[in-house]
Amino acid sequence: MTTIPGFRRRTVPLPGLHLRLTEAGQGEPVLLLHGFPQHSHEWRHIIPELARHYHVIAPDLRGAGQTDAPAGGYQRGPLLQDVLNLLDALHLPRVHLIAHDWSALIGYQLCLQQPQRVASYVALGPHPFVTFNPRMLPGMWRLWFQYAIATPFIGPHFLGGGRQPLARYLFTAHTARPGQWTEAELEPFLAPLRQPARAAGALYRGFILRELAFILGGWNRKKHLTTPTVALHGAQDATLPATFLGGYQKYAPNMTLRLVDGAAHYLADERPDVVTAEAMKLFAAHPISV
Repeated sequence: MTTIPGFRRRTVPLPGLHLRLTEAGQGEPVLLLHGFPQHSHEWRHIIPELARHYHVIAPDLRGAGQTDAPAGGYQRGPLLQDVLNLLDALHLPRVHLIAHDWSALIGYQLCLQQPQRVASYVALGPHPFVTFNPRMLPGMWRLWFQYAIATPFIGPHFLGGGRQPLARYLFTAHTARPGQWTEAELEPFLAPLRQPARAAGALYRGFILRELAFILGGWNRKKHLTTPTVALHGAQDATLPATFLGGYQKYAPNMTLRLVDGAAHYLADERPDVVTAEAMKLFAAHPISV
């Protein structure tokens, strides 16, 4: 990405956190929030095209990449506040947003709690209005890795130790294109996980598993999403089949759900062409005055 005109890396001091940031381009601001076990490098196929038209901002979030990994702060409130603190530090009252995986859930909370901060949203992850269905139960075993990651000692050992089997599994078992994850593609994401201070377990215990319970318990269905939103979901995502993603229309009248062929979980890696095209179309329909 260093060949992109205007590409720059810098550290932004936030309350209790030094956050590492990648930026490129000029114009309306677009904030990119990565998932786990990735960091800002997740957007390497997205940033070049977006940066031709927008000011793209891709942070390494708390505990990921080159950003600090403090012991605490991995609950919904602090994670959302990190994003708000970043927007304030960059003097950005309003942004376009693309977010993946667990950050997609933070993105939805940003839209629900601070709708004035987000002009439009491309979500690459489950929406918060999923309704529990008993037919989900036979597939719940596919989420075994979440409890492994959340378990002290076990999660860090298998994510960061030896050949890092759990980290490798997360990539190769949740993609529609297994051959895509060569050693060269994996290494930028595997390397930070070898650092003992990385906070994957805290993230899963403090946010991801709790958020799953909140969603299936219906807590988010007390709110309405008004932000213009396109939710992209991999057609080959076996962890959460698209058949369970309906029923959001009552709570998100401005949201459209689209299935993406040739993709499972890692949409920004597997189908960056679709993600970029959908984002450009949505952003153009909801411009920000800068």
